[in-house]
Amino acid sequence: MSSDIIRLNVAARVPSTEAEGPGKRYALWVQGCPLRCPGCCNPHMLEDKDVEWLSVDDIADEVLSVPDIEGITFIGGEPFFQAEGLASLAQRVRAAGLSVMVFSGFTYEQIKSANRADYNQLLAEIDLLVDGPYIEKKRVHHRRWIGSDNQQVRFLTERYASLRDSERGWDEGSNTIELRLKNDQIFINGFPHPDLLALLTGEVKPKSKGN
Repeated sequence: MSSDIIRLNVAARVPSTEAEGPGKRYALWVQGCPLRCPGCCNPHMLEDKDVEWLSVDDIADEVLSVPDIEGITFIGGEPFFQAEGLASLAQRVRAAGLSVMVFSGFTYEQIKSANRADYNQLLAEIDLLVDGPYIEKKRVHHRRWIGSDNQQVRFLTERYASLRDSERGWDEGSNTIELRLKNDQIFINGFPHPDLLALLTGEVKPKSKGN
């Protein structure tokens, strides 16, 4: 199947971010996830519903038009839920010299043992994989880009060998978030603290001065 007729169900996208992997990256969130991890920071992206269907070619053209980024990051939802389309997109951007990073709720072993052609196609295009389900009781704040301590970083190519071999640890440092105001909505990416999410969603009220 040619890439011009492959479409992805996209939940959100940010052209340039420093909160979703090393360097400046284009971040793409896909809609739909079968895992339903309790405490997921993107619960609105779990349902398998139509949000915005975009062709791989259109997304690739948009990614490659963004200046000064070093790669693309696939998040969700669950990227392997749309493995075929993301594999095609990854091929396009890697051919142009960009790196590919993926956050998956599946473990690397689960992905390999599934023995699915679309999973294997996407795996073959990934430089950095953060794998494993989000486990709320294992949430961490001291590992940048990592949500819970069970999750592992897989260096699947030599693209980031310098980070892998760093004595300090490539993910050392606090989690990073970015806030963007679009029209009347606040968009957060990164790993926000649950208290911040509760405040922004109105589940708790900010304390006034003097309280």
